[in-house]
Amino acid sequence: MPTSTSPERTAWKGWRLHGDGRSIAPGEVVSPDERLTWPRTIGIGVQHVVAMFGATFLVPLLTGFDPATTLFFTGFGTLLFLLVTSGRLPSYLGSSFALIAPIGAVTGYVADGGGPIDSAKASLAQGGVIAAGASLALIGAVVHFAGTRWIDALMPPVVTGAIVSLIGFNLAPAAWNNVRSAPVTAVVTIVSILLITVLFKGIVGRLAILIGVLIGYATACLRGEVDFSAISSAGWVGVPTFRAPSFDVSLLGLFVPVVLVLVAENIGHVKSVAAMTGQNLDDVTGRALLADGLSTALAGAGGGSGTTTYAENIGVMAATRVYSTAAYVVAALTALGLSMLPKFGQVIATIPPGVLGGAATILYGMIGMLGVRIWVQNRVDFADPVNLNTAAVSMVVAIANYTLVWGEMTFTGIALGSLAAIAVYHVMRWISNLRGTNLEQASPASAPAGADLDSPSYRERHRKVAPQE
Repeated sequence: MPTSTSPERTAWKGWRLHGDGRSIAPGEVVSPDERLTWPRTIGIGVQHVVAMFGATFLVPLLTGFDPATTLFFTGFGTLLFLLVTSGRLPSYLGSSFALIAPIGAVTGYVADGGGPIDSAKASLAQGGVIAAGASLALIGAVVHFAGTRWIDALMPPVVTGAIVSLIGFNLAPAAWNNVRSAPVTAVVTIVSILLITVLFKGIVGRLAILIGVLIGYATACLRGEVDFSAISSAGWVGVPTFRAPSFDVSLLGLFVPVVLVLVAENIGHVKSVAAMTGQNLDDVTGRALLADGLSTALAGAGGGSGTTTYAENIGVMAATRVYSTAAYVVAALTALGLSMLPKFGQVIATIPPGVLGGAATILYGMIGMLGVRIWVQNRVDFADPVNLNTAAVSMVVAIANYTLVWGEMTFTGIALGSLAAIAVYHVMRWISNLRGTNLEQASPASAPAGADLDSPSYRERHRKVAPQE
């Protein structure tokens, strides 16, 4: 069984060799402060870069940001993350999908919509990314000293699940806009990703998005939908294009609610790694949030999109049983190196909207369903009218993209939906507990059936009503 690493020991003091460095015995894992031989570690590190490619590059392509700049800040952010967490928490910080909607709301950019992104609007979006990163860093500092219980109280599973879901489903129209530009290519991309997911085991199955995008790209090439002209004019070596941010306080309402999703993603990552390695990483949760916040803010300052921990890389670790942070240092350095190859960045930029729409259809849907998964994993009781209405109101507000203009500030579906989830839950829960209405007979919308019959609210309701029958 894996042994717990004490907080005093960090990978920065040197990664010790796991066994003979060549093999992993059944039931064992390579812990964060260990490594395999360097050739094997380098191979796994490169594999982490490949795993995050598909999802990470979709963000700049869908938002109009520069892919090379985005890649640079994911590599830099990963090194920063490892430094702040003292090398105890393996993670690659890829591009955050949660920020696509607010960035798009500011810039109005549409993939392959007939022109490049407006630089002035992109700078304003970067200011919003910085605000989101700074807010996350602040929350990380509070969590480091006060723990995570206050987050659990503010955002119980029904609220967290609703916020994660509504971000994914709010993005659905953006996916459709790309799909309808090249429906055949989009369908090929979707079908390829789905089939690869179920046809192949291990790492190949986990790279379904990347491989599906490659198949879709090949289809687009055959259909004459790819423009290669920019590749030949790009240099072989050069630094990414950086852009300074600008700020408009009226736009902050679009970005700050996204912090709630980044918090949920990071805490989930810490818990996942702790479960798979057998280590207690609760004390590093605050530093993880702080590090991701700093990484996101730095990305926004230079022209990159925000960052977050990646499920794709969790999958690689689960498949290889290697949790060494040495592999992530290799991955970060590899990403930084690739970001210095302009031709590589231009190749990525040639991915057409049909492919983007196909991949986004699955990825946006996955974000939405991750929220549903949070409800299922935490056995959220939807026979309880408070939980039911919390999810119902917030989801409709986000999917319909309700918009509120308050003075100089504009709040759209994600912001209003997130606020609705928190407000509806806490206000209804307070009144419900005060009045005892959570014990009333179920309404038609919440009539219990199946697993609901074992829920706490139904059992309590049944106990109260039974003597009167």
